[in-house]
Amino acid sequence: MARIMAFDYGGKRTGIAVTDPLQIIASGLTTVATDKVMDFLETYLFTEEVECFVVGDPRSLDNEATDATSGADEFAEKLKKKYPHIQLEREDERFTSKMALRSLIDSGVSKKKRRNKALIDEVSATLILQSYLGHI
Repeated sequence: MARIMAFDYGGKRTGIAVTDPLQIIASGLTTVATDKVMDFLETYLFTEEVECFVVGDPRSLDNEATDATSGADEFAEKLKKKYPHIQLEREDERFTSKMALRSLIDSGVSKKKRRNKALIDEVSATLILQSYLGHI
């Protein structure tokens, strides 16, 4: 089987998570500068097989689009265009950043490390992927 890869898209940074090849466990992979994500994917896909991309869908509490929604939509379209052979799904990402911070606190990560927004983005991508795996 091939992996599933999830993205927590942001204007500056994009958190990335992947499953194991059996699609059982979601793990944080990295955080990449958003303008370098496509280069990162080119390299990653050269060595790893991915069958599905999951892009976080930023929504407000009342399920309306947010300021971040258009950027995530454009990113999803870029992925579809460049990799038409890879399935693309969207996943609600409400509260993932808050949940990521909470999980870091609960895991005993130091306050200094919790200020690292790249780490929060990577954990957020992992939560998006776990949510997706929960209903496939």
